[in-house]
Amino acid sequence: MNKNELITFFESELNKLITEIGLYKHEENIWRIEKNISNSAGNLTLHLIGNLHTFIGKEIGKTNYVRNRELEFTQKNVSRVELINSINITIEMVKKSLISITNEELKNDYPILKFSKVETNEYLLVHLIKHLTYHLGQINYHRRLIDE
Repeated sequence: MNKNELITFFESELNKLITEIGLYKHEENIWRIEKNISNSAGNLTLHLIGNLHTFIGKEIGKTNYVRNRELEFTQKNVSRVELINSINITIEMVKKSLISITNEELKNDYPILKFSKVETNEYLLVHLIKHLTYHLGQINYHRRLIDE
């Protein structure tokens, strides 16, 4: 996989996230949880933004991002407009960070140990796409179950 394909996947999935957040009929439902649903779509969105800014922005793009993972799951009632703006900023950060890496550098070791053994930049980026898609599916179900 090359960096342009990776950028395309991230951009596509993040644009789907914007669509999902935009499809909530009632903005307050973005933050609603009930029964066995422990994370709102809003908190999952904040988590995805924090995750990508940490593992792509900070480590590959050298953005000096400082993550507050706990806040990703405790912050509430960020407006839909602000969430979408943050996703758009994340898209631009991903593109800028990945444009700076060469296809050869994708084969290099990722700079921090994220898994039980050292993996390549490419492996980590594919993992991040999978993580994004997993939570995007959760958000889609959350919207359809909660936002009647």
